[in-house]
Amino acid sequence: MSKKLTRICVYCGSNSGIRPEYLESAIQLGKFLAEQKIELVYGGAKIGLMGAVATATMNNGGKVIGVMPEPFIKDLAHNNLTELHAVPTMHERKKIMFDLSDGFITLPGGIGTIEEIFEILTWGQLGFHEKPCGLLNVCGYFDNMLKFIEHSIHQQFVKPEYQSMILVDSEIKNLLVQFEKYKSIKIKKWID
Repeated sequence: MSKKLTRICVYCGSNSGIRPEYLESAIQLGKFLAEQKIELVYGGAKIGLMGAVATATMNNGGKVIGVMPEPFIKDLAHNNLTELHAVPTMHERKKIMFDLSDGFITLPGGIGTIEEIFEILTWGQLGFHEKPCGLLNVCGYFDNMLKFIEHSIHQQFVKPEYQSMILVDSEIKNLLVQFEKYKSIKIKKWID
């Protein structure tokens, strides 16, 4: 292990999706984080995959930090979190989640989930951080997105080296091994 991870930010759906494996993966991820004494940082909700990963972490003795915009707290905030940061905007939410975390795992989710991980990948590409970013590719959920990234490389909008910034596995343990070995890349972003 090259780096001990103490807090992982998890991006995931506020819905559970159509396949039971999505929900099961959120539960297993929460349990694994608790067992490894890795704190969970997430969006603070009690619903969907978000609620499942938080509940599983807490049920297994782990610590959970939620970050949620104030207008959503009354109806959506998870109970009994270790910490809940109330923030005025989504921009502030994302910044605090970033600051609190040593790495980022993305489970299946919708547009907001995809936007969150792409923003973090962009920050890494621009050299704003060197934290690992991974996709827990449950039932091949991210396969088409990964094909799109390959397409963008072939079309010369993304340098091939940046593909290594996206750690991918369908198994939680294997993904965390990649996180621990991760070394950021430093290259000129722009394509000549």
